[in-house]
Amino acid sequence: MKFKTEIKPYKAAAGGWGSLEATTRFVFDSKQVLKNMRNLMRMNKAKGFDCPGCAWGDDNKSTFSFCENGAKAVTWEATRRYVDASFFEKYSVSSLYQQSDYFLEYQGRLTEPLRYNRETDHYEPISWDDAFKLIAKYIKAMDNPDQMELYTSGRASNEASWLYQLFGRMNGSNNFPDCSNMCHEASGTGLKRSIGVGKGTIRLDDFDHADAIFVFGQNPGTNHPRMLHSLRHAADHGAKIVTFNTLRERGLERFADPQKPLEVVTSKAGTISSTYYQPNLGGDMAAIRGMVKALSQSHNELIAAGEKGLFDEVFINAKTEGMEEYLAVVEATDWAQIVQQSGLTEQQIREAAAIYQSAERVICTWAMGITQHKHSVDTVREITNLQLLFGQLGKKGAGLCPVRGHSNVQGNRTMGIDEKPSKAFLDSMAAHFGFEPPRNIGHNTVEALEAMLRNEIKVLIALGGNLAAAAPDSPRTEEALRRCELTVQISTKLNRSHLCPGAVDALILPTIGRTEQDIQASGPQFITVEDSFSMVHASEGVGKPIADTQRSETAIVAGIANAVLGNQKLDWLELAADYNKIRDHIAATIPGFADFNQKCDIKGGFYLGNAAAEFRFNTLNNKAQFSSARLPDSLFPQLGDVEVPFTLQTLRSHDQYNTTIYGLDDRYRGVYGQREVLFMHPDDMAKMGLTAGDDVDIETLWNDGIIRKVFNFKLVSYNIPQGNLAAYYPETNPLVPLSSFGDGSGTPTSKSVPVKITLSEAKPGLRIA
Repeated sequence: MKFKTEIKPYKAAAGGWGSLEATTRFVFDSKQVLKNMRNLMRMNKAKGFDCPGCAWGDDNKSTFSFCENGAKAVTWEATRRYVDASFFEKYSVSSLYQQSDYFLEYQGRLTEPLRYNRETDHYEPISWDDAFKLIAKYIKAMDNPDQMELYTSGRASNEASWLYQLFGRMNGSNNFPDCSNMCHEASGTGLKRSIGVGKGTIRLDDFDHADAIFVFGQNPGTNHPRMLHSLRHAADHGAKIVTFNTLRERGLERFADPQKPLEVVTSKAGTISSTYYQPNLGGDMAAIRGMVKALSQSHNELIAAGEKGLFDEVFINAKTEGMEEYLAVVEATDWAQIVQQSGLTEQQIREAAAIYQSAERVICTWAMGITQHKHSVDTVREITNLQLLFGQLGKKGAGLCPVRGHSNVQGNRTMGIDEKPSKAFLDSMAAHFGFEPPRNIGHNTVEALEAMLRNEIKVLIALGGNLAAAAPDSPRTEEALRRCELTVQISTKLNRSHLCPGAVDALILPTIGRTEQDIQASGPQFITVEDSFSMVHASEGVGKPIADTQRSETAIVAGIANAVLGNQKLDWLELAADYNKIRDHIAATIPGFADFNQKCDIKGGFYLGNAAAEFRFNTLNNKAQFSSARLPDSLFPQLGDVEVPFTLQTLRSHDQYNTTIYGLDDRYRGVYGQREVLFMHPDDMAKMGLTAGDDVDIETLWNDGIIRKVFNFKLVSYNIPQGNLAAYYPETNPLVPLSSFGDGSGTPTSKSVPVKITLSEAKPGLRIA
């Protein structure tokens, strides 16, 4: 495939005509125009299906409730293209491995179960019954249950996820690595430590009542575009949108609403951010610490003058612990360290503090720009500290809002996809089903990959996702998959993980997608998902699956469980035949889901509630806990005195969702037809004698003797702080060490990679489009 490559700055606002044009193009490229137009009108609607993209909430008010990237997700899934036995006869696994990730997924939907033939290096058809028997054979041959890893993607439904975790625990393991381990684990960990619940405290309509919204480390224009509607609406009603983001992102600057005809056909657009700060990568904690230092100074001056201070002392005294210790640490933090680490001036930080001080109701929202650093848990807790000082919890228009990625990643965790399950959760499972679940802590994603590399894992089952492309340290991750005896990939489309088959056996099991009808023995089924605001929605596909040999994720999980465990303790196939029965079990075992089936009829979904928003803190002494962490002395303590020329973050392009590459453009950043690019400040280029368009190699600086290097990335001049770089993943995942992960979260530090760059001399063999 040939693509026109160019770098051409995008001058229009986010959304608007550009978004409509791109959506239309993807609908037509799917070769299923009428089907996909019908699908889009049913997305995020009652009696329709939930978007298979991001986890942003539904407002249930708009004429159509999808964004450009949601439309890409739908049309990418509902394509007429498919791969079957003849495709795999033509292509060996070795030849497919040389292709790009875009090429692999562009081939279309997987339609039949496949088994890897190591002698021929091709995948070949296998029956469903034989596939399940093969899986059971390998699992029953394991020496102990912890020789299996059960990976989960955030797209899996509540029903499939709950059944999956039950199967794993009945088989004796808590090894549930999942995509959350690689993105928002720091949010859950930090919030649990601070307020006792690992979810955001606000609801979607809180954005309509906020006086100020502080946005940290996220790019909603690409990653969760429907958030722009909420931010634009808030800004139009007078809320100050204060952004802290290393790159200047068009979606955080200006937005033209595609649902407003005047803004589509004219240059009219609304301003999103009233103030925009560009901290260094990893510098957000220092910036927030500086805000608190400035606010604390003002508070103390008011008290000294005999006036009421700034802090909500009634809330602090009644509902929190640890404030004095925290403020002592703030006082001891020098402005020089704050300025150096944040990359912002003291004046900028005091300006942000003044905006915060002037607002009665404040929302703090963040994403992976906060969560993928070594000190991410402490940063999440620092954001929480700021909100606790002003009592910005439990009132309309105020609170904490981590913006999750995949559409049900939060629901997966609620359903028990957790390597560290709570005692209460396990007790509930034990009481309801009459078995003793394992009580040990299982593997997160990094730990699972390390265990595979040590040859401790025999079976990997992946419920969705693309672990080979999503995880860090790509060559080591791929080697880890190849060391398992059996790999099982439950997938909709061909991806990189299929090309890293287990050492003895590998299966690909084709599943239907979110957009498609799910017909089981008892009739049509629907599934449920949970969004970033703890709202649970019913979702029912409308399109006919492309092949009758595909099965639902729930049916596949049930088939595996039945083959491995039999039906003495639980009739797995009966549950797969009627999802209402699964929801009855969920209602009996998970708090908040009483009358689950009845609640699914509520238009717009039902709210699970949030204990912290009601001032019920499941923490020490049942009070919110201030964190007294110091600022990190270094982002890279493992490197000692080694000089780090640049810090790199990996990120998505606009034609991408997680590891799914829809196209080779990144419109808002002005990149077309290419992905191997490196965003760099022009002054940094000049210092190195480089110019935009030069090809450079990027090499990680680390302490384990492993060379991590990628080649021939084109330099793109960009508005990014000096010393900071950005490039797309999965192309730069080889640079992220598997041993570099967040303290307390285990999340790979994909937003703070120490690197050096050199001018490219020769092109090695590259995967081709």
